[in-house]
Parts: sequence; structure tokens; C-alpha cells
Amino acid sequence: MAQYLISFDDGAMTFPEEELPAVARAGHAVIQEATDAGVFVFSGGLKNPEKFSVVDTDGTVTDGPFSDVKEYLGGFTVVDVPSREEALKWAAKIAVACRCAQEVREFVIDPNV
Repeated sequence: MAQYLISFDDGAMTFPEEELPAVARAGHAVIQEATDAGVFVFSGGLKNPEKFSVVDTDGTVTDGPFSDVKEYLGGFTVVDVPSREEALKWAAKIAVACRCAQEVREFVIDPNV
């Protein structure tokens, strides 16, 4: 098994605001399906990008917004599945539910953990 991050950019969900309850229900249904299938690890949406901070290697904290950054992570789901193909299937279900494209990336496994 391998863990995959399925994510989308903030602002990628471009549907009318009155459709948000339906999109939320569809998204929750996919998460429930993944939970029932035993592949769901964790998911979440992220707050407004103006509210994040960057901590440098010397401990300096810089608060946003950052005008030079074009894309922000808007939300994500982590699944634990046997193959990339399986992760892509879950990403397709999430894409339909959330009405936006999803990026799929495999986590690096640390052999020392």
C-alpha cells in the first residue's frame, strides 16, 4: 500500500455559491465511500491564503498575503491504496464531486520510520 495526496488549487472550484451545499454533500459522500472502502486517511480544506505564514530556516515568520505566489493549496485528501491507478480512480471521484481537477502525488516513504 502507498499513500497519495489528492489535492486542488484554491480558486479551482468555480461554481455558483448556491451550489455549495450540493458540492459539499457530494464531497462528503466520496469521503464516506473511501472510509467504507478502508482507504481514507485524512482530508481537509484550507482557509483563505491571506491567512498563512512562512517560517524561514532562521525562525523568521512572514505573514501573507504573498503577491508573488500564483497558486495556493485549497484542499486535499490522503488515501492509502495499493496502486497509482487506484489513487487516480479516487481522484476522479473527488474531481466529479468537487467540480474541479485534482492533482495526485505519492508520498515518499522513509525507510527509517
